[in-house]
Amino acid sequence: MLQPEFNERIQGLERPVISKQSSWAGTRSWLLHIVLFLATLLTSTAFGSALVESFAHKRALNLDALVDCYIRLAHFDPGIWTGLSFSIPLLAVLLAHELGHYVECRKRNVQASLPYFLPSPSLFGTFGAFIRIRSPIYSREGLFDIGIGGPLAGFITLVPFLVIGIALSQAAPNSFPTDSIFFGTPLALRIAEQFRFPGLASSRILLHPMAMAAWAGLFATALNLLPIGQLDGGHILYAVGPERWHRRISFAFILLLVVAGFFYWPWWIWGAAMFFLGRRHPLVYDNTRLSPGRLVLCAAVLLIFILSVTIVPVRSIE
Repeated sequence: MLQPEFNERIQGLERPVISKQSSWAGTRSWLLHIVLFLATLLTSTAFGSALVESFAHKRALNLDALVDCYIRLAHFDPGIWTGLSFSIPLLAVLLAHELGHYVECRKRNVQASLPYFLPSPSLFGTFGAFIRIRSPIYSREGLFDIGIGGPLAGFITLVPFLVIGIALSQAAPNSFPTDSIFFGTPLALRIAEQFRFPGLASSRILLHPMAMAAWAGLFATALNLLPIGQLDGGHILYAVGPERWHRRISFAFILLLVVAGFFYWPWWIWGAAMFFLGRRHPLVYDNTRLSPGRLVLCAAVLLIFILSVTIVPVRSIE
């Protein structure tokens, strides 16, 4: 337990540090955030248009549709804007997640950037978003609140999109072409499907683009909640228990990623990245125990992780 005077010292350290930057530097920073967001809106909307077209023709997404949507984007085809039914929910979930971190940083007087969005001409049209934390976090409570703020905000935001998207989904044909792309079914999605399509297998359900946006949000949430290194789950784990728990559980989950790679090979890349870049966590010199309310929230995000994770996120018919 910290002494009162040391608690006061920690609170003093968490006061904001005012950076002296020119108005031009601040404007340039805002422009970068806006440009990245608009670029991500374009690429994710293009991908969404492929989902909309596939859904309208009652077929699964395939590689040809994926390539075609970005070709249409390069030619400024106005038809891509049909994909807003996917991109707006997806970016809303990503934005809520990052603002969840950002707001908690502001509450704790921890310097952090606004969200950076990452456009990508690939599945979903984005690699996600992130914020940069520019000052140390001195207390376990602060680390916990900042770490958990993102997953909670993102999950709460995606639930309405999941419910509405499943309501708009439809039963699929009995067979699909061999080049079709299928997505895994996390538990949260399967529960929602059973209310709308009782007894029907997930492989027989064509998800509406809005439901696919919720799927992508669930996948991003699961990735961030892995209790490894400096991921959100790693921050939460470090704040809850001793440092040795963080080291051992991080390593155990990296091994689990290696095993999962035999079912879905990209897990090997993620596991390697975590092993070489993401195992360590900055020290937090604070032994104060978390409050019972925060431990309840910890159990809640564990449940969210279980509801969101899927071992084989993407596969194709061969």
